Amino acid sequence: MDRVQKKEAVDDLGQIFTESGSVVVARYAGLTVAQLTELRRRMGAVGAKFTVIKNRLAKIALENSERGSAAEMFSQPTGIAYSKDPVAAAKVAAQYAKENEKFVIIGGLLGKTSLNQDAVKALASMPSMDEMRATLLGTLNAPASMLARTLNAPAVGLVNVLEAYRKKREEPAAEAEAEAA
Repeated sequence: MDRVQKKEAVDDLGQIFTESGSVVVARYAGLTVAQLTELRRRMGAVGAKFTVIKNRLAKIALENSERGSAAEMFSQPTGIAYSKDPVAAAKVAAQYAKENEKFVIIGGLLGKTSLNQDAVKALASMPSMDEMRATLLGTLNAPASMLARTLNAPAVGLVNVLEAYRKKREEPAAEAEAEAA
């Protein structure tokens, strides 16, 4: 890499560190190309990415931001998983780490906060933004649907009473026809 490419790479990493909802730092030594491709496919399915990075460039990008304390995570072959959703990359990385012992989560970043391995696993256990939105929407819709059922209850009751009255009036007529035949 020449100087210009390095500067671009540092700028790109700095942008990832500041704009991502979360960044998961992991060691991937010993993984095959096929395994890394599978990890990237899983990340892509949830809107996250996994990138192999140069540690020195990551440290420079972190020093240029307010996240310098996270620089110690970048040693040995290191990759980062990141996404806009703070939980998505952590969920996939934690699941992949369970399935493959060569993929080891070291820590991560959540905003300006450095996370250790346990904190990343705790983040992975949280519901995603889409799940939280669905829960919130369900909570907001519950009173409206309850109100609709309550308002419809008298009408439904009236229909049931009228139906019972109609059946009661039709029974003697049906019995009379049966006796006449």
